[in-house]
Amino acid sequence: MARLVKMNIKESSWKIPLFDLSFDNKEKDAVNRVLDRAWLTMGPENIAFEKAFSEYTGSSYCLSVNSCTAALHMAVLALGFGPGDEVIVPSLTFVATANAVRYTGATPVFADVQSASCPVIDSRSIEKAITKNTRGVIIVHYAGYPCNMDAIIEVTRKYNLKLIEDCAHAPGAKWRGRSAGTFGDFGCFSFFSNKNLSMGEGGAVLTSTEDNYEKCKFLRSHGMTTLTLDRHKGHAFTYDVVAAGYNYRLDEMRAAIGLVQLEKLPEMNKKRKQVTQTYRSLLSAVPVEIPFTRYDQAESVDHIMPVFLPSGIDREKVMTSMKAQGIQTSIHYPCIHKFTDFLQYKHDPLPVTEDLSRRVLTLPLFPGLTTDQIKAVVNALAGGLDDQAAS
Repeated sequence: MARLVKMNIKESSWKIPLFDLSFDNKEKDAVNRVLDRAWLTMGPENIAFEKAFSEYTGSSYCLSVNSCTAALHMAVLALGFGPGDEVIVPSLTFVATANAVRYTGATPVFADVQSASCPVIDSRSIEKAITKNTRGVIIVHYAGYPCNMDAIIEVTRKYNLKLIEDCAHAPGAKWRGRSAGTFGDFGCFSFFSNKNLSMGEGGAVLTSTEDNYEKCKFLRSHGMTTLTLDRHKGHAFTYDVVAAGYNYRLDEMRAAIGLVQLEKLPEMNKKRKQVTQTYRSLLSAVPVEIPFTRYDQAESVDHIMPVFLPSGIDREKVMTSMKAQGIQTSIHYPCIHKFTDFLQYKHDPLPVTEDLSRRVLTLPLFPGLTTDQIKAVVNALAGGLDDQAAS
């Protein structure tokens, strides 16, 4: 059984942190294996991870990269988006989803999410946002719950749009038995520290076509036709540059950690589900809205635990109250379209996104969270709400 590595008390005073790592000696041994081999840049660990993650998701092709942002950028570039093109994205997500579009000179166009019970991008809002300049859509499987892929695919096929899946929250999630990240032209994953599969930094891009794979392979490493490892082993002496590529490579230590984490992922996702179920039971007496309680078509992986506070509640006061009890909380997410640097972009009204963004509060969730800790979180939340009701 994995031993959970607790944060150093000198670095964190949280009694119950927002997330915690599921690391043990296997991750340490994996890193030491790389150090003993003395080849630290992209090499055999990356190749092994790509093969394993491709098999795990059922994807034809997989490339490891240094972040989900890199994966998204590569996907947008490979699809040829650029100035004058519009790409529809949700606003209730991390800013990287929209920034990847902006990196190419294309314009992000924001669509609304469905509801508090299902806060994923609404296919009807996507269709409403389509113009003659729309080239593609990036969806986000929020909190580890897949979007309604039947409705999304129907819209993208109807209007001949490219589709990118932002799967930062969703390694192992499925829609009607099919893995998230395998429906679109590309599926982009994050392996950041707080993710279900954690490398510290890292990501992956999935695709079903050799053409997309080859484009991304060149984009990942400066557009070079041979890798440093090939030249190191004497398999090649020089290289050509065939694209304006980037340095989006993943190092060997993180890939080695990723192999261990991937082996643990099904069990860790199962534990996350158990934590979420306990939360839902204990929160039944607290006046908050809990998303995804009825979502039968999807197999989720419960990346985060968002709840929506009652209207009129001062969220910051609740977070401050919980902080005083040593409980870390967060917000997933502030609206992207409300950020200063995004005010320039026009879009239809986003009433659901704006309402949920004002009310969302993210509670601690990680595989090792105990029932007693969950009770403490729920009691602290209820207390914070009661204090405002009494004032």
